[in-house]
Amino acid sequence: MTNNRRVVVTGIGAVSPVGIGHQDTWKALLDGRSGVSKITHFNPDDNGLEVKIAAEVKDFNIADFFPDKRKVGSMLKEMDRVTLFAMAAAKLALEDAHLDVRASNPERVGTFIGTGVGGLLTTTSDQIKLMEGGPRKIGLRSIIRLMPNAPSGQVAIEYGAQGRAKSDSTACASALDSLFDAFMYIKNNRADAMIAGGCEACINPFSVASFTNMMALSKSNNLPEKVSRPFSSDRDGFVMGEGAVILILEELEHAIRRDAPIYAEIIGGGASCDATHIVAPDEKGSGAARAMREALAEANISPTDIDYINAHGTSTPLNDERETLAIKQVFGNHAYNIAVSSTKSIVGHLLGGAGAIGAAATALTIRDQKIHPTINYEKPDPKCDLDYVPNVFREGKVDHAMVEALGFGGHNTVLVMSKFIN
Repeated sequence: MTNNRRVVVTGIGAVSPVGIGHQDTWKALLDGRSGVSKITHFNPDDNGLEVKIAAEVKDFNIADFFPDKRKVGSMLKEMDRVTLFAMAAAKLALEDAHLDVRASNPERVGTFIGTGVGGLLTTTSDQIKLMEGGPRKIGLRSIIRLMPNAPSGQVAIEYGAQGRAKSDSTACASALDSLFDAFMYIKNNRADAMIAGGCEACINPFSVASFTNMMALSKSNNLPEKVSRPFSSDRDGFVMGEGAVILILEELEHAIRRDAPIYAEIIGGGASCDATHIVAPDEKGSGAARAMREALAEANISPTDIDYINAHGTSTPLNDERETLAIKQVFGNHAYNIAVSSTKSIVGHLLGGAGAIGAAATALTIRDQKIHPTINYEKPDPKCDLDYVPNVFREGKVDHAMVEALGFGGHNTVLVMSKFIN
C-alpha cells in the first residue's frame, strides 16, 4: 500500500439554489447572483414562522435526469428529496468526468456522500401521517427514504460502484469530510476513483423553526438576496439552503489513461474537533486552526503558498469572527494577502452539502483563475478584517487554495487544492 498516489478532480455535478449543473452554478457565483428568495415549498405564515426566506433549488425535476417514466416513478416512491438531489448531481458529475463505472473496475470505485440530517422531509411528513392516521399510514419505504446513508447507497446501486459506500454525518462538515475521506482512500490505494460530496434537503417548517429558535437563522425577510452577508458587521444569521454537489476524484494515472478532464489536484487535508461546545465555535479558533495546519503539513506546502481560501463563512456573528481569527493564527501577516470568499453569501448554507459546493467553487477557481465574490459585504467589521473579495469577482493567480467546513459538534475539516501540473 502506498500513500504517494496523486488525486485529481475530474468531474463536478451540481444541483444548487443558483443553477442545475456546475456551469450555471459557477456563472451565478462569479456574477454574484443570489439564490435566496421567499420560501415556496410551504407557506411560513401557516406555521407562524418568523423566517420566511431560504435558498431553494428551483425547477428541479428528477425526470429531467432519468427519462424512463417507470424508473422515475420508483425513485419518487423510494427516495427522499435529499437522495433525488444526490442522484441527479452524481449523474452530472459522472457525465462531466466521462466516467462509466461499470466499464472500468467497479470494485475500485467508491461512493462517499455526506448529509447532515438525511431524509428529514420524510421523517417529519410521516410523523404527521402516524399521528393523524395511525401506523397503517406509514409506508414500507419510510426507513429507506429517511436513512442518512440512502444517498450514498442509492448512487452506488445506480452506477454499479462496488467499492466502499458510506455517508459522513458531521453536520455542516459532512460533505468535506466525505471528500477528505475519499481523497485519503484513493491516496492509500484502496480505490482508483470516488463519487464524493454532500447533499441536503431540509427546508421545512420543523427545521426552520428549530434553527430560528436557536437564533442561528437571519430573521431579515425583506430583500432576501441581501440577507446572507458573511463577514459584514451587520450580519445576523445564516440563510438555509438545499441541494447536492458531487465531485469525481481519481488517481492521477487512472484519469490520464482515460484522457479525463482535470480541474485541480487535492494535495492535503486536515480535521479536528473543538471539543468545547456542541454549537458555538471555539472562542480562540484553535480547533479550526489545527485543521488548517494539519492540511498544510500533509500538502507539504508553506502557509505563504496559499492564494485563496473558500471560507465556511456562514454569516453568523460568532462563526465569521472566529474563523477569521483562526485564519490569522495560521497565516500570520500573510492572511492579509489571501483572497477569502464565502460561497454561502450567494447560495445560502447547504448544511451537509456546504463543503462540497465550496470544494467545487475552489476547483473552478483554480481552473479559471477567477475568484467569486462575497456578496452583501457593505459594512466592514473590525474583527473581520481580511480581504473577503467584496461584491465583485476578480481575476487572480491561484496556485494553491484551501476549503474550510466547520460544523455543529465542533467539527473542523479542511482540504488543500492546487493547480494541476503533470
